[in-house]
Amino acid sequence: MGTILHGTHVTLRAATADDIPALVVIRREPEVYARWRGGDDLTDAVTTDLAEPGTETLVIEALGRTVGAVQWYAENDDEYRHAGMDIYLDPAVHGRGYGTDAVRTLARHLVDHHHYHRLIIDPAADNAAAIRCYAKVGFRPVGTMRQYERGPDGTWHDNLLMDLLADELV
Repeated sequence: MGTILHGTHVTLRAATADDIPALVVIRREPEVYARWRGGDDLTDAVTTDLAEPGTETLVIEALGRTVGAVQWYAENDDEYRHAGMDIYLDPAVHGRGYGTDAVRTLARHLVDHHHYHRLIIDPAADNAAAIRCYAKVGFRPVGTMRQYERGPDGTWHDNLLMDLLADELV
């Protein structure tokens, strides 16, 4: 996607290899690392994320710098067609609306330009800030995915599946 997307406060653009160092710094933040691990070699993890077939990673820019990344992928089988997304944001900019703006900007693009009628996102069930962020865009809880994701301590934890129908986009 060569398109640059402009939100109210953020700009989203395709991530490139030049973005890896800045994204690694953000992924090293303990609050981000707890949700987006990737092992000891975060440079390799971010590089792998950018090369993931079928997943588009966009850099989130605000304040003249990279403040995070948002990814999206698609299920294009006609019977189940939808897109999913995920996001991480530098904790130094939490609470300023950048995450909500990034999610809304990408959601609008997926609905208006790619014609997805349904979007999904699946935050950790205990990530109240993320859940509030997604709800502001119009995502609604669907249900708990039990023992969905392994935590840093090796135990499994629950995630909340949320979805958004095109006409619910706020």
